[in-house]
Amino acid sequence: MGKEPLRQTIFRDIELFKRGKVRDVYDLEDELLVVSTDRISCFDVVLPTCIPHKGEILTQLSLFWFEFTKDIIANHLITANINEYPESLAKYADILDGRSMLVKKAKSIPVECVVRGYLSGSGWKEYQKSQSICGIKLPAGLKESDILPEPIFTPSTKEEVGHDINVSQDYVEKELGKDITFKLRDVSLSIYKKASSYAERKGIIIADTKFEFGMYDDKMILIDEVLTPDSSRFWPKSEYKPGGPQPSFDKQFVRDYLESLDWDKTPPAPELPKDIVENTSAKYSQALTMLASKT
Repeated sequence: MGKEPLRQTIFRDIELFKRGKVRDVYDLEDELLVVSTDRISCFDVVLPTCIPHKGEILTQLSLFWFEFTKDIIANHLITANINEYPESLAKYADILDGRSMLVKKAKSIPVECVVRGYLSGSGWKEYQKSQSICGIKLPAGLKESDILPEPIFTPSTKEEVGHDINVSQDYVEKELGKDITFKLRDVSLSIYKKASSYAERKGIIIADTKFEFGMYDDKMILIDEVLTPDSSRFWPKSEYKPGGPQPSFDKQFVRDYLESLDWDKTPPAPELPKDIVENTSAKYSQALTMLASKT
């Protein structure tokens, strides 16, 4: 992993399908090429500073979880082996190796499927106001970072620009219908329960996470990334202490630094200092090692 951080890809002979906050997605007609860059976003703003190896770590973690959860639901992965990519991509092998995957061209279902096992983030803010999250009533007297009586499905809208908005399950049912909403909920909870149980044995609490699904050949499949530090809150189990924010393996380290600045959370974002970059890269790497190691 001795390469320079990758800010973005420019493949002039391949059609760019979408450039997200972190991923560059290319249209190969029958399939998509997803490239995870080293960009990082906080408060829905892409920062000018990259996190070395981040794209590789996100890709390797997603590959691990796609394999781990395939007994619950199929996913969009075709291959991440660059030797199996179309010949037209061979000239980009050095960039693509370790940070890309070929995936099925699914039709995205327009909802973020958030599962919470612990009271944190926007869920904690909502609980303080209404003792509920997304219309789900919770017991009184819970503290920040408390474990919930059971994991809950708390969907949100999927906004192209700006913040996703927390919504109720009833809202999703009205938008998508009951059958697909129940399936989204049940599959999301099943993946979370299996993954969080495994992660705890490895020393990581998955406080919450979000999944995305799509339709392919009239079947629902898991798409995008899955159970990474970008889409989840990972806490070290050995340091867990409810009653306040937790140390984490995710972007919280960067968020906390940005919160200490006089920045209004609109572009342009400030550069990150070297120590924040190095510590964040180390946290991502540690999460991958703890979760995906064979020991």
